[in-house]
This record gives sequence, C-alpha cells and structure tokens, in this order.
Amino acid sequence: MDLKVEFNEAASAAAAIDWGKTDEKAVNLFETTIRHLGGLLSSYELSREPALLQKATELGEMLYVAFDTPNRLPGFWLNFEDALKGKQIAGIHDPSASPSSLVMEFTKLSQLTNDPKFYDATDRVSRFLFRIQNNSLLPGMWPMCLDFQNEAVHDNTFSLGALADSLYEYLPKMYALLGGLDEKYEIMYRTAAGVIIKHLLYRPMLPNQEDVLFLGDARVNEKIELSTESQHLTCFAGGMFALAGKLFNIEQHVNIGERLARGCAWAYSAFPTGIMPEIFDLVACPTLSPCEWNETLWRPQNNQKLPPGFLHARDPRYILRPEAIESVFIMYRLTGDAKWQDMAWDMFQAVLKYSGTELANAAVDDVTSTETSKTDSMESFWFSETLKYFYLIFSEPDLISLDEFVLNTEAHPFRRLVRRD
Repeated sequence: MDLKVEFNEAASAAAAIDWGKTDEKAVNLFETTIRHLGGLLSSYELSREPALLQKATELGEMLYVAFDTPNRLPGFWLNFEDALKGKQIAGIHDPSASPSSLVMEFTKLSQLTNDPKFYDATDRVSRFLFRIQNNSLLPGMWPMCLDFQNEAVHDNTFSLGALADSLYEYLPKMYALLGGLDEKYEIMYRTAAGVIIKHLLYRPMLPNQEDVLFLGDARVNEKIELSTESQHLTCFAGGMFALAGKLFNIEQHVNIGERLARGCAWAYSAFPTGIMPEIFDLVACPTLSPCEWNETLWRPQNNQKLPPGFLHARDPRYILRPEAIESVFIMYRLTGDAKWQDMAWDMFQAVLKYSGTELANAAVDDVTSTETSKTDSMESFWFSETLKYFYLIFSEPDLISLDEFVLNTEAHPFRRLVRRD
C-alpha cells in the first residue's frame, strides 16, 4: 500500500513500548501471542526494522515464562504474580486451541533470533497433541477443551469453531513454515481431516441444491451425534482444506475446501444484508450428495423467518469477522478464477454498507434484517485480517505470495522455509 510514513510512525510507537508497565494482573497468553507477538514478528520480517525484532524478542521472553509449570505446558492466563512466585500450573479444562496455537509465532521467533528455546517450548505442546490424538472419544480429533495439567483428554464435544479452531488451522501451516521438516504436522492433519470429513461435514438441504458444505459439531455420548449449528469462525476451514490439499497433494481436500468456501460466500448472499450471522443452523442432507428440497421439513422449524434452508440464527450478529473472506481469498490465489473476486466484491460492499460509521466500522447487531443497528465495537482483527484479505484478493498474486508466506491466525504473514530438492 506504500504507506511508508504511517508505517514508520507506527514502528516508532511500537519501539517505545515498555512491556514492564501494565495495570493488568494477567494477560491472555493466546491472544497476546497471535496478535502482538505475531504482528511484531511479521512487521519485522517484511520491513527489517531492527527495533521491531527487539520488541518481539522482549515480548517473547516474557511470554516464555508461561511455560514455567511443573510439566512445561502453559496455562490459559499468564498471571504475573503467580509467575513471579513460581506457582504457575497448566489448566485442567482449557480451550484446546489456546496453548496449541502459539507454535507458529514461537517458531518464527526462534528462526529470527537463532534461539531454539522458543520453538522447543511450543513443540512440547505439539508433541502432547500428537501423543493423545487417538485417545479421545472421537479418535483423530481433539475436543474443544483439554486437560493440559494432567496431559489427558476427557471432553465429548468436537468442533472447528470457537475454542478449537486454530489448533487445526496450524497443522498444515506449521508443516509449511518448517519446510516440511517435521512430519508430525502432516500426520496429525491427515488423521484429523479424515475424522472431520466423516463426522462434522454436512451438505445443507436447499431449494436450488447448491453444491456447498458446512461444518457442524460432533457430540459423543452413547453414539456420535452431529449438531448442524455452524459458526462464522468455521469458515476458515475452506482455506485450511484447500491449502492442505495442495500442500499434501490431496485433491479431495481441495474440492472440500472449495465447497466450504462457496458455502460461506453463499450464506452471505442468502441474507437480506448480504452478510452471514455469527451462529446459525441449517437442515442437513442425509449425506454429502444432493438431496431434494422438502419445505414441510424446513418450514415448521423456521421460527425466525429466515431464508430457505436456515432453521435458526442463534447469534445474528456480524462482528467484522474475517474467516469467510479468508477462505475466498485462498481459493482465488489457488485457482486464479475471477469468480472468487466477484464473491469477495459482493461481500465487501455488504460489509461496508452495514458496518460503516462516520469514524470507522462497527459490529452489526442483526444481519437477518436490513433495519439492523450497530454495536460500538471494532475488534483488531478487522484491520489485521478482514481488511487485509479484502485488499489482497484484489492485489497482484505476488503480493504476499502463498508460495513464499504462510499467514498466522491473525493474518500476519511469516516467510516459509522452502525445501530445495
């Protein structure tokens, strides 16, 4: 974008940060890592501004303290007083994604500083995941929460949505970041993907039989039950499947990724605002093959006057999330097909129309109605992810080329190690 003056101003502000001053008693280890550490590392790698690597290293050293627990697995919070007293312990029921999604950022810090301790710290978490992957109630997947303290797996709910999403996202991305040098990430991805396809994927029953897919949740009691409640968060999976399919030469996964990405773009277009809700339900076909539209099956359950196929919109908000445009962007970069740009443009216009304010953009209260209001909230991922993906899909493909970069879960680009055979 050639905003060099603005970048230099921001870099100077970042260089002046004193990490030792805060009014908080604790920080969220996951969010601080993916947003702050990831942003500093990426900014340094793109600009080579030394002060940014210095601040990233300072922050990394502080976050590294979170691994000072009896079993060297971190907790959800980095509590400063507990850390000072040496009383930190891992959680017994923490979101599976949180300690498991620090690995890209800590690995990149090791690559840039030549200090292996950061990589080693998060590799312990990856080895724990590898060890327990087939011990869960749905072997091959990890549930939404894990017992990191006792290194055990108990929970019965499995999802690619909130609490678990980036654990799965980082499997093929770590393989790419390391240049394929650690095969456990490919093994874990292939194992998990097979279970996801079998138990979480569903095709919705729709009047026009659109060839799209969505992800639900699986709950395991006496049997495995699919819940067709879908989240905007799970829209990242289209890009994950497609990228992994290319990376590991699995054409079926590229196709699944395309159908998932199309599904999220279709869900945007289905609503009167042109935006999909945060959480919604659809009627599922019996299999992933086409099924006939049955209005008598759909209509009695549709108590919100939603578009055909949709049962409920339990959370009708749009909080400026990026996952749908993320997968649309990835599909465009993989295929070069302009239809993905057309989808992105429709999405972009709708998002600007309903989120725009005099100052910036705000979360939308109810995308099921054109009379919706806004919430005074704008998450940082609006800038780091959503707008970035919208910008990149209309830019030249060599700008942040996916052959050269892998993006972390906040869309901060890291340079890949590329194997030269």
